[in-house]
Amino acid sequence: MTTEDAENWAFNYFNYFTEIEEHFQRARASGLFLLSPLDWSLIETWKHSGVPLDAVLRGIDEAFETWRSRKSKIQMVNSLAYCAQAVLGQAQILAGTAQPAPRTPAPLPFPLEDLRAYLISNAATVRSKAHEEIAASLERLAAEAEQHATNLEDLERRLTALEEKMIAAARAAQSEEDLLAARREFDLQLRPYRGKMTAEQIALLEKQFLERRLLESSGLPRLSLFYLR
Repeated sequence: MTTEDAENWAFNYFNYFTEIEEHFQRARASGLFLLSPLDWSLIETWKHSGVPLDAVLRGIDEAFETWRSRKSKIQMVNSLAYCAQAVLGQAQILAGTAQPAPRTPAPLPFPLEDLRAYLISNAATVRSKAHEEIAASLERLAAEAEQHATNLEDLERRLTALEEKMIAAARAAQSEEDLLAARREFDLQLRPYRGKMTAEQIALLEKQFLERRLLESSGLPRLSLFYLR
């Protein structure tokens, strides 16, 4: 891997959502098209499963090529879920051909002050929702931002652990009716695409969807660096 490749990887890693969103919009030829909560949850599932960005982009292209080759195109592609099988196939192809890349130091993909401001802002929001311990941890990370900027993977792991604690607390306070409503919404959005996914994929997607819905309804932020945009 060249230095340029390493820099591109760092940029793409922390712009995973944006890159996929823009690529899907281009493939669909509709720049104003907005992704649904199901789409964002699917992207999160790919991210947490370690699906390379390149596999997702190739899968989107493959799915649209297949769609365009059909004589009858009654419905437009309205969800990333339509591309799920193709993305999985591309991920498997890349997994079989990819070679381990040497770890090359890359520059910080965002200004240090943006990182510090992001952590402080999230701490304030979390504290306003009575999660004092998590807010204090975020403030400590913000105070040590320069140190953590040298190892973003470790910082991401720390933020993931804090987010999991926050989700667990929010879930304990969630009403049965709210959970039921979220599950119904998930089933409704997934119904047209259920046949394109494995049971494991659906389970992971449901988890991400319900967690996203839970945080939104609780007024809590996502803590991952993926949301520093």
